[in-house]
Parts: sequence; structure tokens; C-alpha cells
Amino acid sequence: MASLNIVLVEPQIPQNTGNIARTCAATGAKLHLVGPMGFQIDDKKLKRAGLDYWHLLDICYYSGLADFLQQHSDGEMYFFTTKGQRRYTDVSYPDNTYLVFGREDAGLPEKLLFEHKSRCVRLPMIGQARSLNLSNTVAIAVYETLRQWDFPALQNQGQLTKYSWEDAT
Repeated sequence: MASLNIVLVEPQIPQNTGNIARTCAATGAKLHLVGPMGFQIDDKKLKRAGLDYWHLLDICYYSGLADFLQQHSDGEMYFFTTKGQRRYTDVSYPDNTYLVFGREDAGLPEKLLFEHKSRCVRLPMIGQARSLNLSNTVAIAVYETLRQWDFPALQNQGQLTKYSWEDAT
């Protein structure tokens, strides 16, 4: 199975991180949390947003951005930022991709973006909009990557509980 990694750098809002954890659990993406964070990992709001998916989650913690970058210097990283010059759909995401997202209130450090300008991508939006919600942005990015990979190991068809699709006419 292909390997997809979601990296949150200094997340501040537990509900966003919980929603993102749920997206990772439902898609098989690995979640990397880079500190310092604006909440404790046992925060009730975090757990509530992730519901009962925590047992499905593959999660790693890092003390800071330098720690994360040192441990994953060989990864294919794409930095999601409103300051990016390329659309997220213009990238072909390879196996072992790291999709990197910054703080809800500040984004990623500009020095990091400058050093990796060819790997900075954005979601298009109207000029007056500051940004999308972090958990929405992550979900869009995850599903674009998985779409490109033809949704490996994901269930592509749902089931009705009281009826059969075969009986529908």
C-alpha cells in the first residue's frame, strides 16, 4: 500500500486536530504532530472530534519542526500555504508523500516556504478570503493525493443497511 503522511506543525485548535485525526484514520494516512501544540493530546475536544477512531490512527509526535525535518529528510514534502504559487492539483504526489500544514493562526514559517518554494502549494480561493479551515484543507489534500493513487486499499463502494443495491431499479 502507498504511504501518505499528514504533518501538522504546531496545531493550536484541538477540534481541528481531532477532525484531521479522523480523516487520517479513515484513509490510512499517518499523522505527524509537531510541537509545541496549543493543547494537550488528552484534550476532551480533541477526542470528541476524533470520536472512536483513535485505535485506527497511526500517530507520531515531534518536539519541534527541526526534529521532524531531521527525522524525515528523505521524504517527499509538499507545504500547503496560502502563499504558494502552485495549485495543489498541479502536483503528482509520489509514494511516501508528506503533506505539511502550519498553525491555524500563522501558517508555516516563511523561511521554510522560501527554502522549499517549488514544493509550496495552495488551494485556490477568492482574493478576499484569508484561508480555509485547516481540517477542510487537509481533507481536500488527502483525497486529491488518494485520487491520484486510485484510492489504494480504501473501500470504494458502500452498503445499504436495510436494502440491497441489486434490488433497486
